[in-house]
Amino acid sequence: MKKKRFLLPVLCLLIPLALMVSALAAGGDLSDPLASLSYLTGIFTDTVNKRVDEKLNASDQALLSGNLEAVSGSSTATWTETRLKEGDVLTGSTGTSVLVLAGGARVTFSGAVVDVTTGTAVTSGSALAVNHRYLVAENTTADFTVTSKTAVVDYQGPYAFRYSNATDYNAIAAALKTLNLFKGSFTGYGEGYDLEVAPTRLQALIMFIRVLGEEDAALAYTGPMPFTDVAAGSQSEKYVGYAYSKGYTNGYSATTFRPSQTVTAGQYMEFMLRALGYSSAANTDLSGTLDNAYANGVITSGELTALQSGTFLRADLVYVSYYALDATMAGTGITLRDTLMNKGTFTSAQVSTAAALVPGARK
Repeated sequence: MKKKRFLLPVLCLLIPLALMVSALAAGGDLSDPLASLSYLTGIFTDTVNKRVDEKLNASDQALLSGNLEAVSGSSTATWTETRLKEGDVLTGSTGTSVLVLAGGARVTFSGAVVDVTTGTAVTSGSALAVNHRYLVAENTTADFTVTSKTAVVDYQGPYAFRYSNATDYNAIAAALKTLNLFKGSFTGYGEGYDLEVAPTRLQALIMFIRVLGEEDAALAYTGPMPFTDVAAGSQSEKYVGYAYSKGYTNGYSATTFRPSQTVTAGQYMEFMLRALGYSSAANTDLSGTLDNAYANGVITSGELTALQSGTFLRADLVYVSYYALDATMAGTGITLRDTLMNKGTFTSAQVSTAAALVPGARK
């Protein structure tokens, strides 16, 4: 997360009440909150930006003159991206803009917050729409609270954060990345983690191959691949062809793999059990997979309950994968973590670095 701190609460004096009222009055008032979208995205935004520049210039002059009175607060003059977890709160005041890129959040306030994208004033307690820009009005302090397991948020202007004690899936993803087990996607925001979406069959298979310590072998595979719905000549073809040749997957049918189809908690856990030696591709009945994982110490009772309900997301995938490293390989007494270290997938130093990233205990 990038931060830029200013010694003057730059935006706190922005947007006089008359300006906000006149903006809303272009199409109504707060009781009839339709504002002119062209006004908000044109004259209104230009005016706000001008006031921001004026305050920043004043701050610079104060520093040069040695006038350090009324110094406090944090603010960023440019859009800044961060990953947050459930229950985390971004607090903004007059002039703060917030944009949710992924995940869910709600806003609570006393005063006014405007959805600049639609040109409407929102109601306190409302859920935020993804990719809509929200602007905090004069004499208003607003709390933007994450309601999903994870979220990616852009913000600009005065800000402060309060962090919850919820499971930090973002940190777990970073830990797995440190261990070379998670590389994310090509999504241009949120570090490419995509924790807010359901994992696909292809993504689950790739993670399975990584926790086997066989990714290099998969990427070197040049043999046949029977599935017509996997792009020829791609890395995906190598992963799927390798897994099929090793008997790790049977595909969806004799000629299809359905790489983009999402997976359930049970389906992904079956991959983890196969990696640990507690199941194999011969098992086609996955109804008892989660119970099998609990019986063999791969998941806790709390995790079993959590995985039995709700949509299985990439956030859950990284959680399950990270803590599966603590599980013992079938018939060996050796943990998956030690097995992968012995294979050279990661080092003991990387394990220590990863562990330091993950706060709190398991569910």
